[in-house]
Amino acid sequence: MSRATKEGTFGYLKKFGKYSRDFYRFNGELFFPSLGIGTYKAEPYKEDNYIINFSEAIKTALRNGINLIDTAINYRYQISEREIGEALNEMFEAGEITRQEVIIASKAGFIPLDFPFPENPYSWIQQNVIQAGLASKEEIVIDQHCMSPDFLRWSCEQSLKNMGIETLDIFYLHNPETQLGYVDQETFYGRIEAAFTLFEALIIENKIVSYGIAAWNGFLYEADHTEYVSLAKIVEIARRVGGENHGFKYIQSPFNLAKPHAYGYSNQQCDDGMYYPLMHACASYGITYLGSSPLLQKNLFKRPFASKIGELMKTSELNDVASALQFARSAGAISAIFGAVEPSHVVDNAILAYLPAASSESMNSMMSDSYAV
Repeated sequence: MSRATKEGTFGYLKKFGKYSRDFYRFNGELFFPSLGIGTYKAEPYKEDNYIINFSEAIKTALRNGINLIDTAINYRYQISEREIGEALNEMFEAGEITRQEVIIASKAGFIPLDFPFPENPYSWIQQNVIQAGLASKEEIVIDQHCMSPDFLRWSCEQSLKNMGIETLDIFYLHNPETQLGYVDQETFYGRIEAAFTLFEALIIENKIVSYGIAAWNGFLYEADHTEYVSLAKIVEIARRVGGENHGFKYIQSPFNLAKPHAYGYSNQQCDDGMYYPLMHACASYGITYLGSSPLLQKNLFKRPFASKIGELMKTSELNDVASALQFARSAGAISAIFGAVEPSHVVDNAILAYLPAASSESMNSMMSDSYAV
């Protein structure tokens, strides 16, 4: 079997019997850890992006109960995916883990370029995307984002090659709201429909199991914002191209102490015509929500947290990073995805697996103030 399975992920969690019973969560198909590991690294032009390697962190995560790996083809010019492939291949060959036990997600939409960084990125795009027939110049927005079906297919197949796997468990359309403001709403949702039509074909071809959208602020803005994305319209498109058993099953967006809007800001319309927070709307539509950027790329730690946060999160004996991760995994996300290069940081974060998630009363207390985008 070339994908994660219910039986495989359940067998994996049984290896960690000392963890809190709520560390793993079941969405009807797979057992997810409430903390996942990501491979994004900011400031991609910095030299340290070429020096670091995520392989050891990935192996450490898998050895410590974290079997959700999140990446994207454009992270570090495809290097992140290749390092994941190195780690997986080593562990598969050693018999430490099986493919059925690991949930692997990647994203497509941004033009990834390639390592080493090309001398002229515009020439790379011209040669490898436009001249290769993957997209027209008009389908590429601000020289970086593209949702043409041929480009997305190439991205998926390249991601599989980079990681040395046959099937992606989750394939996200990456920050599609990047195109809003450059194309009109009709064009935007038309491109989403074309992408979803392709994704349904990729499911039939066993190249992906399911798909979703990983957005930054698109699902979190107020409805009249230029970059607002309507989940209701996206679900309607999925139903149209894939029927009631469509493969659109996942949403990923930021959820952290500074951006808690997915839990507390009612901006997404559901089938009853009412507006609800994104997490609620996802649940209403049967979509699994995953939280990204739980540490807001370390921007949460410019000053120490108030002691009340540790008290409410039951992390007073740990540190502010643990408190932030505890918050991010305790609302409605099936998993909160953190980035870590150092294996020791992965081990530190995995300590939370021994603690129950924060109670709904504690979360509501944290969210008692009103939030607005």
